[in-house]
Amino acid sequence: MKLNEIRDNEGARKNRKRVARGIGSGSGKTAGHGQKGQKSRSGVAINGFEGGQMPIYRRLPKRGFKNPFAKEFAVVNLDTIQKAIDAGKLNAEDINIESLVKAGVINKTLDGVRLLARGAITTKAVISVNSASKTAIAAVEKAGGKVNVVA
Repeated sequence: MKLNEIRDNEGARKNRKRVARGIGSGSGKTAGHGQKGQKSRSGVAINGFEGGQMPIYRRLPKRGFKNPFAKEFAVVNLDTIQKAIDAGKLNAEDINIESLVKAGVINKTLDGVRLLARGAITTKAVISVNSASKTAIAAVEKAGGKVNVVA
């Protein structure tokens, strides 16, 4: 093989379509835009437009409220922590957000980590999280551990 003999594979480079360049091109006159009307012209924005009829987003009543300041927590349950401790991924004396991420118990911290009480914990553990349910705190303290809620 020589450098001057190198070629692209057949069909690797495709010529761009030249629209509106005469009837013989196959896409002349209307340039593939069909016939007349709003959609054949540029600057069309008709999402939700219903031809003058009152659109559905205005016909239906508005409901509810979305709190823009609501915090979204990454959730950790007691059984997940117990599994990680049993597998040797977590050190029970010091469980914090960084160690949970490093152990692969949670992927993203979002606005913080919340401890919930699904399952049971049998190991005496010290857990530092942003938020925890009352039942989770009670379950950890029953096992002899402690939950630190950090801001």
